[in-house]
Amino acid sequence: MDGTNPLGEFLRARRETTSPEEAGITSWGRRRTPGLRREEIAQLSGVSTDYYARLEQGREQHPSGQVLDALARTLGLGPEEVAHLHLLARASRGPVRRGTRETVRPSLLRLMDGWLHTPALIINRRMDVLAGNRLGRALFAKAFEADEPNLVRFVFLDPAARSFYPRWAQVAQSTLGALRAAAAEMLNDARLTDLVGELSLRSPEFGRLWARHDVRGKAHEAKVFNHPEVGELTLTYESLTVDGATGQQLIIYQAEADSHSAQALALLGTVAAELPSSAPAPR
Repeated sequence: MDGTNPLGEFLRARRETTSPEEAGITSWGRRRTPGLRREEIAQLSGVSTDYYARLEQGREQHPSGQVLDALARTLGLGPEEVAHLHLLARASRGPVRRGTRETVRPSLLRLMDGWLHTPALIINRRMDVLAGNRLGRALFAKAFEADEPNLVRFVFLDPAARSFYPRWAQVAQSTLGALRAAAAEMLNDARLTDLVGELSLRSPEFGRLWARHDVRGKAHEAKVFNHPEVGELTLTYESLTVDGATGQQLIIYQAEADSHSAQALALLGTVAAELPSSAPAPR
């Protein structure tokens, strides 16, 4: 996935994307280093340059919470990025785990099956699609064509995603930021390492964005779709944690009442009616 120094890699990436002006530094002339210099972030954060260098190089891996908060203020990190920074400082690499196949509770599948007007998916932290109800599978029909549906792989590798998401660049950043946020808790996950390696080799856009270490949790957002059968529709999604199933999230999509998108979603429901009831995605 990344190297053996995720904390240092995150700090370096954020330092290189933070301009002197954003950090309150007046800069003259041409700078050879993109973003802040090590000595600048160290001074602004109240630590020695040598100590900060050790953090980036991985020679110091247990900074205090106060140091992390000072670095976060200097880098202008948002709440999700601050939480990610603290998580990386606590994380440790252990034996690589490939894990077992994840299953979705039958009771949850039955619940989703009753939502005739609401697309719903179950995904894990790698954004593998574990299950979908009829309308969810109709909405993401192209993604479900894959043997192992995965939303990140669909966004970056499937040519159909560029037309399915009219605002593809925004969706790509959002999707990758959510994967990056989850990665801090999955440093030993071999499947995530394989996914990131595959995407880095096959998608230049993924490699460029992944190197930025942008972090963004999936919670709720409006998203525009261009479905091949019903045209354009705007849906708002909510992401809910599934209790008792580590890392699983229930994603629910809704259209504004009496809108064009609601009409398009109703039309998509006629397509969905021909599909089987809610079921796990093929693995």
